[in-house]
Amino acid sequence: MNQRPGNQLFDAYFTARDMREVFCDQGRVQAMLDFEAALARAEARVGLIPQSAVASIEAACQAGHFDFAALGEAIATAGNSAIPLVKALGKQIAANDAQAERYVHLGATSQDVMDSGLVLQLRQALELIDSDLAQLGQTLAAQAQRYVATPLAGRTWLQHATPVTLGMKIAGWLGAVTRSRQRLQELKPRLLVLQFGGASGTLAALGDKAMPIAQALAEELHLSLPDQPWHTQRDRLVEFGSVLGLIAGSLGKLGRDISLLMQTEAGEVFEPSAPGKGGSSTMPHKRNPVGAAVLIGAATRVPGLLSTLFSAMPQEHERSLGLWHAEWETLPEICCLVSGSLKQALLVAGGLEVDAERMARNLDLTQGLVLAEAVSIVLAQRVGRDTAHHLLEQCCKRAVAEQRHLRAVLGDEPQVTAELSAQELDQLLDPAHYLGQARTWVERAVAEHSALTA
Repeated sequence: MNQRPGNQLFDAYFTARDMREVFCDQGRVQAMLDFEAALARAEARVGLIPQSAVASIEAACQAGHFDFAALGEAIATAGNSAIPLVKALGKQIAANDAQAERYVHLGATSQDVMDSGLVLQLRQALELIDSDLAQLGQTLAAQAQRYVATPLAGRTWLQHATPVTLGMKIAGWLGAVTRSRQRLQELKPRLLVLQFGGASGTLAALGDKAMPIAQALAEELHLSLPDQPWHTQRDRLVEFGSVLGLIAGSLGKLGRDISLLMQTEAGEVFEPSAPGKGGSSTMPHKRNPVGAAVLIGAATRVPGLLSTLFSAMPQEHERSLGLWHAEWETLPEICCLVSGSLKQALLVAGGLEVDAERMARNLDLTQGLVLAEAVSIVLAQRVGRDTAHHLLEQCCKRAVAEQRHLRAVLGDEPQVTAELSAQELDQLLDPAHYLGQARTWVERAVAEHSALTA
């Protein structure tokens, strides 16, 4: 059947195709039908319904048999998607097997169908996100090692600070990716659970067969059976959404760094180039960070969506009015935004174009001032901290006022040359000799990634 018209123009930019397939109309309907087919199998396993009914029910549980536009119209009256779907499913089955139709949806409620269907979709989403995170981690690990010793200006408050390395910066991105993968692994047992409680959560309609059916249904769907139904306890979904929010934010940080490094005034690191990528409608020279824009955009949009999930948590009694409804499109949209951000991050990280010469030139823009700390620390060991700090401060002011390199000013200062040789000053004013533990941080980030991947 044809899907209902939708806004498709920006999907390829902000959403990964495989994630959109999980949460398109067909994906949503098929997940609910998978629940209904599994319920029939589970109830037949424990003897509640005849085994002969299962084949007819399963055969009808194919999303392609249903008119999504008609379902959409019916939802507007029914109040949820399960009610018209179950009704349409019954008609499909009755057309071929009137006896089997009476056993459809036995003992379940609409929210069981929708929530368990959602969990099945989230399992697919989680696998896609984890796979992309693993691939991104592998790419970042390789890039961090490649540029482990490539100096560039550290920047604090958007001003040049002391030198860092590009590998160290990339290792920071890698660490966030690794932690996100760890969080996803930790929440899996809490998220991938069955929702099955019947009308008010008691499964009273199934009598003494309730728990055997619930266990069989969980097994059929390859989900865990939770301690109790969670119709109005939404922490599992909000936890997942929160981790996705962290992923979006971490990728946004990556995108922000790349976009700043791509600025004309910096020009140190660039997204990979491609025909037609990053151009302007009026300025032929432009090379815009179009991938970083997606990362930053998702990091901006997801927190607002996440706030909806948190706002929808205090749901009333055993079944919510409106708050549950507020979740339906929210969590899928978060998944889609994060998926698009990950796809763009993979493209950006895998094809980084690095201008190490420009980095070196930019490091020297302040004519040695970014290494004043290095000189001050060594000098302090010879003349005392206060004296060294005051002396370097005066030399820095003189270098700025006279527009001279700090090395030249220090070489003319008797109090400095009395303590530090020309060779020592040359080494102290070389960024490559003031990178601290940058290599160690890279090694540790790569090791943690490798441990998780092994």
